[in-house]
Amino acid sequence: MNNVINIRAYHETYQEHVIALILAIQRAEFNIPITREDQPDLCSIPNFYQVNNGNFFVALYGERVVGTIGLLDIGLGYGALRKMFVKQEYRGKVCKTASLLLNQLLQWSNDRGFKKIYLGTTPQFLAAHRFYEKNGFQEIVMEELPSNFPIMKVDKKFYRLALVGPNGDVQG
Repeated sequence: MNNVINIRAYHETYQEHVIALILAIQRAEFNIPITREDQPDLCSIPNFYQVNNGNFFVALYGERVVGTIGLLDIGLGYGALRKMFVKQEYRGKVCKTASLLLNQLLQWSNDRGFKKIYLGTTPQFLAAHRFYEKNGFQEIVMEELPSNFPIMKVDKKFYRLALVGPNGDVQG
């Protein structure tokens, strides 16, 4: 496999591919009983994620969507990392798809002055927990989330990352 993965900002031409990828991972791989209708953000990515300083990125192998990551601007210099999914055969150290997606999101966040990134995830995503921790995210309890953090009903585990500003100082 040629491991050239390109990260691009979301465009509506990717919508059905994004939805199919995320639902397949949630339902088939992790047995999470969730539907398209349970995730209205997926049907309106530009209006949900790509507003204020938020964005949504896709990982492409050729023209095929193999990964996603979203940044929701929740105000006060805080962002919510959402919808990070990578197709199974594009995970790991060979393709580095998750790292490429996260690095794009963090660069975007730093360039726009975000101070902290928060995320919620499910207990089943053990490899994701290790990935986030390896990348500097600290596990927190739900009470440490900002009041405007959008908690999904499947979220039971939470993380926070304090970003480093241009002069090397930890933000907020």
